[in-house]
Amino acid sequence: MFLSAFGAATLLPIPSEPLFIGLLLAEAAPVVAIVLVASIGNTMGAMVNWWLGMQVDRFQGRRWFPATRAQLERARGWYRRWGRWSLLLSWAPIIGDPLTVIGGVMRERFWVFLLLVGAAKTARYVSLALITLGVA
Repeated sequence: MFLSAFGAATLLPIPSEPLFIGLLLAEAAPVVAIVLVASIGNTMGAMVNWWLGMQVDRFQGRRWFPATRAQLERARGWYRRWGRWSLLLSWAPIIGDPLTVIGGVMRERFWVFLLLVGAAKTARYVSLALITLGVA
């Protein structure tokens, strides 16, 4: 579960939900343990994205780098407008992973990043567990 959640939080297209739900339904471990492992893995994957964002000046301009200078400036403007609270959307599909990279590009303090992203990703897995188990 850890590796699946970790990979899902990076820019790689790896979903963690099928394994997460499967483990819950199979009662493979206590629900709290599954949620905790998934949350830690997903948060640590986002930390990799933050680090990559912190390194943007080093990588920018290389042929394989996925963003142009203009795209980075747009992302910076968006982050300046919405601020660190946008990291609470780090759980969301499609936009969540790029947001964690932008947090690094904008030099968000690590502990602020960790607190906001960790809370968002944990809330996502708690919600998914409650829905899966019919508690919600």
